[in-house]
Amino acid sequence: MRNLTRGIAVLTMATFGVVGLAQTKAVGKFDTGKKEYEAKCVVCHGAAGKGDGSYAELLKAPASDLTTLKKKNGGVFPVERVYAVIDGREAIKSHGGRDMPIWGKDYNKETVKAAEYYADVPYDMEGYVRGRILALIDYLNRLQAN
Repeated sequence: MRNLTRGIAVLTMATFGVVGLAQTKAVGKFDTGKKEYEAKCVVCHGAAGKGDGSYAELLKAPASDLTTLKKKNGGVFPVERVYAVIDGREAIKSHGGRDMPIWGKDYNKETVKAAEYYADVPYDMEGYVRGRILALIDYLNRLQAN
């Protein structure tokens, strides 16, 4: 009986320890996708992704409501198309010209800076760019309206 009580006590302490550790990590969690969005998208698309950013009135055509991408695509978030728009492979036809910056080129400029910093460590420039774009896409997926 004593061993059973001791086992329950150890299990309880371990459970609270894991929960406490998870809560500590969640509080200080760095959201790369959100940071990418805030740095590159928020001025046109707005903080909530509704197309109401501070530059929205300066655009030829309204900025897209990024919270409806999934809804407009039959309930499936269009990862490949969003990726192509961000990296510049796909122009946004409704804008006429290329109003939205081609962030893929911008990311490549940033990779040169990173490559200089990590000069003595194996570094994959394409992987770095791809990771940042995918983090942004993940954040956009989380913005989707239900």
